[in-house]
Parts: sequence; structure tokens; C-alpha cells
Amino acid sequence: MSHYARLWLTSARYCIMRMMMFRGDFFVWALVELFWMTVNLLMVSVIYRHTDTVAGWTKYEMMLLVGTSLLIQRFLMGFFWSSIFEMGRNIRSGHFDFFVAQPGNVMFTATTRKIDPDSLINSLVALGVVIYSARQLGLQPDWIDILAYGLMVACGVIIHYSMLVLCIAPAFWITSVQGIEGSYFTLSEFSRLPRAAFVGLAKVAFVWVLPVVVVSNTPASTLLHGLNGQLAAGLVAITVLWFGLAVFVFHRGLRRYSSASS
Repeated sequence: MSHYARLWLTSARYCIMRMMMFRGDFFVWALVELFWMTVNLLMVSVIYRHTDTVAGWTKYEMMLLVGTSLLIQRFLMGFFWSSIFEMGRNIRSGHFDFFVAQPGNVMFTATTRKIDPDSLINSLVALGVVIYSARQLGLQPDWIDILAYGLMVACGVIIHYSMLVLCIAPAFWITSVQGIEGSYFTLSEFSRLPRAAFVGLAKVAFVWVLPVVVVSNTPASTLLHGLNGQLAAGLVAITVLWFGLAVFVFHRGLRRYSSASS
């Protein structure tokens, strides 16, 4: 583990040094993300001017849910997004040879090489939204609920990470996976909606088949109603299942990679 920690810290240090060389780019993208997050929160405020509840969720409960979803997305984009989507281009161009030649697990080095400090900075804003909403609701979670919330947010990040890897892994078999990034970003928008709002085929698709709704609703519900052992265990089981599937598919694809020399 210390070996992988050193590898990650070296990559993170490089990304931060590069950010300091292009500070204007960092500030612009940080502001763009902050503006996008603000629009999502303003949308909640506008909706609740015309209604008291949406699928049984009040205004600040919804803001807590949206803040949780944004927090998971900021962590995903900060730690993994750029590396995973660059992986598809590297496989197609043959630059993936660089990762194959690195010491250690190829999946780890290929999906954690880059971090986006602008997204990580804005994760503090998302966390602030969660804390503010909890205070407005008068919530006083104990340390067990807070630890469970943090664990479930981590599970949400791992599930999204696994789904992204599964989206990009077909690059080992097909020529291009262009268009996946925009499609997946649109799909993740559903994570900011209450689980109760989905019925019929939508519930099957976004709750059971693709758990994009579960990853944000479960931690938000933990803060609102306390730890539910059954829901927590279910989320952990889903996390293990999706991560295991991502590892399996990635390594199956890696066997088909024939390097730039081919």
C-alpha cells in the first residue's frame, strides 16, 4: 500500500505543479464548476417556491440530497475523471504502453494518474451545502451517522468509478468510445433526484440496474433519518459487486491490448 501511496502522491504533486504553471486555467474551471453547482441549487429554490414537497422531500432535504450528489461528483471528477477518459484515447493511440510498463497494477496507475484540483476545491463547497442544509433542518447526527455518511459517500465514488471504467474498457475491443463522457455525465444527473420519484421502468433502470440514484439517496437518508443497517449493507454489497466487475472487465480487455507496435 505504501508503494501505491507514493505513486499516487508523485502524480498528485505533478498535477499540482502543473496547475501552478497555469493558474488562470485553474481559476476559470473552478469558477465554471462553481457556477454550474450554483445553478443546480438555484433550481431547487425556484421549484420550492411553487411547492412544499417533491416526492416527500422538503426544500432543505432536497438541498442536502443535491449537496451529497455534488460532493460525490466532485470527488469523482477530482480524483479519477480525467485519467479514465484519457485512458480511451491512450489505448487507441498506443500511448497506453506507458502504463503497461509502469511498476504496479495497471488499472491503478492508468485511472489515478491525474487529479483535477479545481473539482477538489469545489468539493468543499458541496460539503458546505450539506452542512448548511443539515443545520437548517435542525439535524444533530451522532459520530456513527457521520462516519456512516462518509463511508457511503466513498462507496458512491467507487461505484461511479467502476461504472466509468466499464464504459471506457470497451476501447480494448472497439475502435472508439467517443461520446461516453457526455452520456455518462447526463446519466449522473439523475442522482440528484429522490428515489421515490422513480417508478416503473425508470425505477428498474436507475435504482436497480444502474444504481446512480442509490449512491446519493442512501447517504442523504442516513443524515436525515439515522443509520439503516440494511441500506448501508446493501450499498456496500453493490459497491463490491460493481468494483469487482470493473476489475474483471478491465483485465480481460488488457489481455487484448497489443501495444503501439501493432
